[in-house]
Amino acid sequence: MLRMASQRDYYGDKLIELGYKMPNLVVMDADLASSTKTVKFKNEFPERHFNLGIAEANLMLFAAGVSLTNKIVFVSSFSMFASGRAWEMIRNTIAHDRLNVKIVASHSGVAVGEDGYSHQATEDIAIIRAIPEMKVLSPADAIETQKIIEYIAYNKGPYYVRLTRETTPIFMHDYYSNNDFVEGKFIKISDGNDATIISTGSVTFFALEAVDILRKEGINVRLFNASSIKPIDKEEIIRSAKETGCILTIEDHNIIGGLGSAVTEVVSENYPVIVKRLGIPDVFGSSGKPKELFKLFGLTTDNIVSNIKYLIKNKK
Repeated sequence: MLRMASQRDYYGDKLIELGYKMPNLVVMDADLASSTKTVKFKNEFPERHFNLGIAEANLMLFAAGVSLTNKIVFVSSFSMFASGRAWEMIRNTIAHDRLNVKIVASHSGVAVGEDGYSHQATEDIAIIRAIPEMKVLSPADAIETQKIIEYIAYNKGPYYVRLTRETTPIFMHDYYSNNDFVEGKFIKISDGNDATIISTGSVTFFALEAVDILRKEGINVRLFNASSIKPIDKEEIIRSAKETGCILTIEDHNIIGGLGSAVTEVVSENYPVIVKRLGIPDVFGSSGKPKELFKLFGLTTDNIVSNIKYLIKNKK
């Protein structure tokens, strides 16, 4: 039976675990601790949790200052506010000075659902990955979330980790039972030479379902989980372009500036092949249940299957 879990719940649990191992770890939030699940750390280590209120710009500056006292600082808010309201502070202070601040932003993409476009960050990958020194990570499920959080806790420098709001399937447990997270490397979930799918975040599960359907029809697709968006795995992108001749990217994000753009940048400069980007087609999100919004924007298993067949038919 398929297990379901929340990335943000597992994030909160991992913070507690790290809190016992790392006495210099502190956590900060913008009056959203219950939603981001940093409240778990607050309840366990109240003296190391700071609520800066609904003031993300101040939050980032405070985190920057505290990091200079040899602290490992985790900062959380909704993706829309962590990346949008505080972008200048992230750029000019945290990134420029390579500070040891880990921004873990929840409630990303249209998966936020009924809160609507004002709370649906579909531009955050684009605006954060454009900042020098910033690294951008996006786990596929709750298990990978914990692996990534542990990795960034032990590695110095600024990171942006993108989490979802909803409960999603756990499907990375087999891989992570024997492996740790590796920055800058994709994870190959399935192999094949007919086409390549590169996906990031929880929508990668839809890609996995599509690969299984296509395999039954005799179409073998190479699927990568791109949890490391910046740095990106140029080697695997180029190899897959050469070996499969077409690439489909999938993300709960604007198709401009996100994973799809990052992949096409590599392909166009090294080995041009046809690339199709599935994501939010340069429009604002809308209010509705996540499943309805995924269908509205084509982030479904059936649409992935259709697009792979189109790519195979039209590749050179």
